Amino acid sequence: MEFKDYYQIMGVARDATQDEIKRAYRQLARKYHPDVSKDPAAEVRFKELGEAYAVLKDLEKRAAYDQLGSNWKAGQDFRPPPDWNAGFEFSGDGSQGAAAGDFSDFFESLYGRGFTGGGRARPDFHARGEDHHARVMIDLEDAYNGATRVITLRTPEVDAHGQVSLRAHQLNVTIPRGVRAGQHIRLAGQGAPGIGQGKAGDLYLEVGFNPHAHFRVEQRDVYLDLPLAPWEAALGATVTVPTPGAAVDLKIPPNSMAGGKLRLKGRGIPGTTPGDFYVVLQIALPAAGSEAEKAFYATMAEQFTSFKPRARLGA
Repeated sequence: MEFKDYYQIMGVARDATQDEIKRAYRQLARKYHPDVSKDPAAEVRFKELGEAYAVLKDLEKRAAYDQLGSNWKAGQDFRPPPDWNAGFEFSGDGSQGAAAGDFSDFFESLYGRGFTGGGRARPDFHARGEDHHARVMIDLEDAYNGATRVITLRTPEVDAHGQVSLRAHQLNVTIPRGVRAGQHIRLAGQGAPGIGQGKAGDLYLEVGFNPHAHFRVEQRDVYLDLPLAPWEAALGATVTVPTPGAAVDLKIPPNSMAGGKLRLKGRGIPGTTPGDFYVVLQIALPAAGSEAEKAFYATMAEQFTSFKPRARLGA
């Protein structure tokens, strides 16, 4: 998938004001409208302009797009960085915009969910404020124990010079014990202000987990790759294993193989039905640095003549 430089498509600088973007679109849309232009590429160009304008005219889409930075070049192979929009607050109900299907895969990869735009009601209209949404990253240990954290969110706004900037604001958030990735924490009344006498909307925080040095998560289950010495795997052993809750002593059966799994039932993410904790066995081979160590490996080779590690390959 190719990166699209919407500023380049519109012919404006990255710090262009919203008015400058609007003027540029009007000029280019007239120039490349398929009913007017004789350029054979007019229809494609007109569609590109429409997509670029849909992003840059919308404060939320533009601010999110700007977070990707200016290091990407048009046509460069692109994949959205993981959790690229974490901590970014946006309005709407989290569903896909109606016009999004007319745009490129690049647009879909960024705004396929969570950015709807939307209009504004009349000044004399009384209605509840829009709900806001944001993705936040927490530590796995917070899901095990529950926690109260200060979370910083960013919302786009236009300054006195017409420039789009991100305003940071902080919230004290209670993270419930047992929350899973993808679940939402609702903060009542923390969304957009109501219109007229309407109540404020709510803020929904979609939870994701920060990468962990040791653990990985699948739904409520947690996994750990556990290195074993060859003799521990062959003879069996009792080893201390870290978990996000507390360390446990785990019995390794004799003749354990690399890739084998041992389950600690109920030691995954807590819940009415808690997840499980899986230990995935890995064999760590010591290096043969000294002459004595090399001799030991040579002796092993003589002792284990029946061991054929590549037998399944037909070698």
